[in-house]
Amino acid sequence: MYNQFSKAMFSICIRMTGTRNDAEDVLHESFIIAFQKLHQLKEEQQFGGWLRRIVITECIRFAKKHFYWNDWDEKYEDELSDSGADWYTQIPFDLMQQEIRSLPDGCRQIFNLYVLEDFGHRQIAEQLGISESTSKSQYLRARQLLKERITRKLVSDGSI
Repeated sequence: MYNQFSKAMFSICIRMTGTRNDAEDVLHESFIIAFQKLHQLKEEQQFGGWLRRIVITECIRFAKKHFYWNDWDEKYEDELSDSGADWYTQIPFDLMQQEIRSLPDGCRQIFNLYVLEDFGHRQIAEQLGISESTSKSQYLRARQLLKERITRKLVSDGSI
């Protein structure tokens, strides 16, 4: 099972934690928990989804221990528009991954949960123990930072 699922689960861990060492630690802990709770799994075909949920939960637990969540002012919601929500689908994958990894921890965590894991802001807030407003403003801040950094890179490369 480890060989079959570890690569995909590691991908989630690296996106959520930001570093290889932290991702490996979270992945290892997630598999330990999965094997300890394997008897609770009702249908074997659902193992991948069940394991994914454990991995995300462990990434969130890691974030709560290691990241400091700034309560951004409500002004970010006014300053940063939520229009063009899918702008990032036009960016080369490697560049996008590189820039996501460079985001501040809280912004990266929320961006990944919202965009890549399809969590809603209410669900993110509950999971991370932050306000829904903080989730929204950190997501908007992440988007703004990504747009600025990626645009700067593409302009300097002559791509746009």
